[in-house]
Amino acid sequence: MALLAPTSVAIPKLLLPLPSSHTKQLGSPVSSSAVFLDHLSGRRPSPNSIRWRRRNRSRIVVVSFTEEKEQVVPVNDTDSQHLGPLSSAIVDEGGGDERGRIVSRGINAAIVLGFGTLAVSRLLTIDHDYWHGWTLYEILRYAPEHNWEAYEEALKSNPVLAKMAISGIVYSIGDWIAQCYEGKPLFEFDRTRMFRSGLVGFTLHGSLSHYYYQFCETLFPFQGWWVVPAKVAFDQTVWAAIWNSIYFVALGFLRFESPANIFRELKATFLPMLTAGWKLWPFAHLITYGVVPVEQRLLWVDSVELIWVTILSTYSNEKSEARISDDAASETESISSGNSSSKESNQS
Repeated sequence: MALLAPTSVAIPKLLLPLPSSHTKQLGSPVSSSAVFLDHLSGRRPSPNSIRWRRRNRSRIVVVSFTEEKEQVVPVNDTDSQHLGPLSSAIVDEGGGDERGRIVSRGINAAIVLGFGTLAVSRLLTIDHDYWHGWTLYEILRYAPEHNWEAYEEALKSNPVLAKMAISGIVYSIGDWIAQCYEGKPLFEFDRTRMFRSGLVGFTLHGSLSHYYYQFCETLFPFQGWWVVPAKVAFDQTVWAAIWNSIYFVALGFLRFESPANIFRELKATFLPMLTAGWKLWPFAHLITYGVVPVEQRLLWVDSVELIWVTILSTYSNEKSEARISDDAASETESISSGNSSSKESNQS
């Protein structure tokens, strides 16, 4: 913005009393208040005041221009033009983050609604080849029974793949529940993290559990009442320790962490995870080994796994995120200390 036009400086402004700092800088022998009083009273100004006024008129005008220039600097058009791209970039960056969150939320909602719709439609349309003449009541009445029969047929034809699919779905949903429990909104979950947990459940838990329950029956081939507590004790010591370690290590490698970090975090969380399982699984496994047949055990266990995977995923990801934040904080601190030391060396 250019300097103010000369018409913007009124004549009475020249006669106003100046601050003491200005009068000292001007070095005037006559008080500016005396000049102002002469003007108000209508008295004829003294020769000294006239000379002072003529000699310092230009200086007063310069001071007035300086004061007004300082007042209008914040609304300078030129400055606003220079700051325009920067401010627009900041706004664009914030808007970009918000748009990214909206897009990610939409993708997550599409995934949940898509898979949910697919699962419900498959469960409800199990008898679609025989629906001719059926009422809605008959469709809903026979759907659970026929779905159970289809599941048993899958166990007979390909038991390992069926159990892998069930474990993969359960571990994905369990991690989603864990993220919601940690405070994330319903459709703002971490897709990569949920995929990792589901992948571990599909590739490892389903297949290993299939062979473990068969091995457990071979290890305890007895029919006494004491067999159930023995199986529960073996499950919650040997098998729980093995599976918790496998899950933790597999997730660590899928996060591309170093083996040293993985095993250090596993060592720190091994006992807490094991003891946390003792609050849940002994009661559930009284049903697992006492009531449920061998081929159906994984389905029952996976139903309880929705709770347990929430605990496992929370333990695993909390340690990883805490370590990442600690590493970032230490790196920032080292950078700041390096900058301060370099400044001290430059000053010296």
